[in-house]
Amino acid sequence: MLLDKPREAIVRAAGGMVVRRTPGGELQAAVVHRPERLDWTFPKGKLARGETLEECAIREVAEESGFTCRLGSFVGHTEYRDRKDRLKVVAYWVMEVESGEFAPGREVDELRWVDLAGAARLLTYERDRELLVALGAAARDLFADPADAGLRRTAVLGAPAVPGDRDGD
Repeated sequence: MLLDKPREAIVRAAGGMVVRRTPGGELQAAVVHRPERLDWTFPKGKLARGETLEECAIREVAEESGFTCRLGSFVGHTEYRDRKDRLKVVAYWVMEVESGEFAPGREVDELRWVDLAGAARLLTYERDRELLVALGAAARDLFADPADAGLRRTAVLGAPAVPGDRDGD
């Protein structure tokens, strides 16, 4: 019977797609190299006991990149079998650097800022490349001017864009 089968443990993890805008307005993403696995990916790692996915994403990005980041929108998740053949599900958020500086370490020895096309070429795994489409939209929201977003939101709802600006008020 299906219910008699032992339930497979799922490895839960989270990470960040850290982005920045160049002076020319081009979007770049941070991609990290892990020397132990010889791959290029986004910073990520497993949840610690009692940690939320968001807390894990912020912690892992800090550990692997040296950056303290502001959490933006949820971008998406990946699912795959890890090296021990366990199902691993990784949730990703777009993030913006608030402070910090990259320093090579044991887990990550290099970080590159690349445009999205460059990220698509550099990333080792197709599952990471698939997230790039969602990243573009999430990053636009992250860098949007809150005042502009408020004006767009009220205009869409039919309310006046400027408080008190009603037909002759």
